[in-house]
Amino acid sequence: MWAFGVHLLTASGAFFAFLSLVSAAEKDFTKSFLWMGIALFVDGVDGPLARRLEVKKWWPHWSGDMLDAVVDYVTYVMIPAFLLYQSGLMGRYLSFTCAAIIVITSAVYYADTRMKTEDSGFKGFPVCWNMVVFTLMVVSTSPLLSAALVLVIAALTFAPIIFIHPVRVKVMREWTLGVLGAWLAAALISLYYDLDSPLWVDVVLALSSLYLFCVGFVLQVLGKLR
Repeated sequence: MWAFGVHLLTASGAFFAFLSLVSAAEKDFTKSFLWMGIALFVDGVDGPLARRLEVKKWWPHWSGDMLDAVVDYVTYVMIPAFLLYQSGLMGRYLSFTCAAIIVITSAVYYADTRMKTEDSGFKGFPVCWNMVVFTLMVVSTSPLLSAALVLVIAALTFAPIIFIHPVRVKVMREWTLGVLGAWLAAALISLYYDLDSPLWVDVVLALSSLYLFCVGFVLQVLGKLR
């Protein structure tokens, strides 16, 4: 029974995603990102718990991978796309167009069985639109620059470029975890300031995002990742 509880924990992420969606619909973007953060925390702990409790052994007919993919698509793609549209970050029509591009390209990416690399990274941008949209909303770049970034990142979804998993990829993992910690700290401070944080927080958020976005490609070019 305890093993099946892990599936229930994973499914609870869908409820937190629903609360995030409700907050986004009410244009309470700070609360929406907070609920999304809780959903992502659940996503981070359910995998190790599932392996520790041998969920696949005790409940072989229930696919934790499928359940996780469903919740991930909602929290990593659908809600960030809705937040982008609802915020009007790029103006109504451009925000709608970029949101549509996000949900379509991400759905195709989820169907690609070759997305995982030998080093536990991802081939192509791993549709972490929650981080992208959050950073764009906090840093507040110009509408055209934000739209251009969305289009480039969407195209990179299908590029033969490696993006790291900050926990599972062993190469430079200590550095990467440190940068991820800086990003999370900056994100929490941004939420405290209701997404209107001081300039230094924006700089930390932007630089740490750039590192997490580019480090996989750099390691790939250096022959450190396959």
